[in-house]
Amino acid sequence: MKTKMRKTVEQPEPFTPGITKGMVRQHALELYRDRLPDHPLTLEDWVLAEKDLVNSLETDGLLKR
Repeated sequence: MKTKMRKTVEQPEPFTPGITKGMVRQHALELYRDRLPDHPLTLEDWVLAEKDLVNSLETDGLLKR
C-alpha cells in the first residue's frame, strides 16, 4: 500500500493582524492533536488552523476586523 509523504514546513507568519504565531500554534495543536506528533503539520494545516482561530475569535467577539 502506498502512502503519501506530506512535506513538513515551518510555521508561516500569520496573515491576520493581531494574531501571533503562538496563538495559531496552540490552536493547531488543539485541532490536530490526534495526528501529532506522528504526522507533522503542512502549510495547509497552518492556514486552516489560523482561519479557524480567527473565525472562533470573531464569533466570540474577541477580534474585530
